[in-house]
Amino acid sequence: MTKFEPYYRITNLLSNFIGKTMDTKNLTQVDHTAIKVNQAVIILLNIVAFILNAPWLAGIVAIAMLIGTLVKAPGFKFVYRILRSAQIAKPDLLQDNTEPHRFAQGFGGVVMLAGTILLFSGADVIGWGLVWMVTALAALNLFGGFCVGCAVYYWLSRLHVPGFTKKPPANTLPGMRPKVKV
Repeated sequence: MTKFEPYYRITNLLSNFIGKTMDTKNLTQVDHTAIKVNQAVIILLNIVAFILNAPWLAGIVAIAMLIGTLVKAPGFKFVYRILRSAQIAKPDLLQDNTEPHRFAQGFGGVVMLAGTILLFSGADVIGWGLVWMVTALAALNLFGGFCVGCAVYYWLSRLHVPGFTKKPPANTLPGMRPKVKV
């Protein structure tokens, strides 16, 4: 074993995750500003819920996330529409898949709902821990451009789990924000 073999193994592993041969004709236009506004509202409301010790507010966030998942839109898209009509937010259309973002939002909504139920049942430490976990992952996506839920979706796709059919956009690591503008 050469001293470079571990490097080559890691490089091969990463290159397998990058969709270099992905056919971009299956991608759609995804407005990443709408996703960012959604994440910012989730973060803000969860922080306010914690400061005010208001589990009901965490519950509203959970319900908005779950409803958004069901209607195939960011849960707080109405906030984005207000900001866009006021010309505060501008669309950032990228060639991407919508399914991983919906999966991430839905899974986050389920975790938020579990946290809310735990908060109302008196398990404050675990309940707020789940709320903070969703908040931290939303912040990672908002500020770092990495969506953990999207990465999980793409990895489940690689494992051929039924229902997880999309591949990451070309030259994009699973979970990272794509670079191809519309």
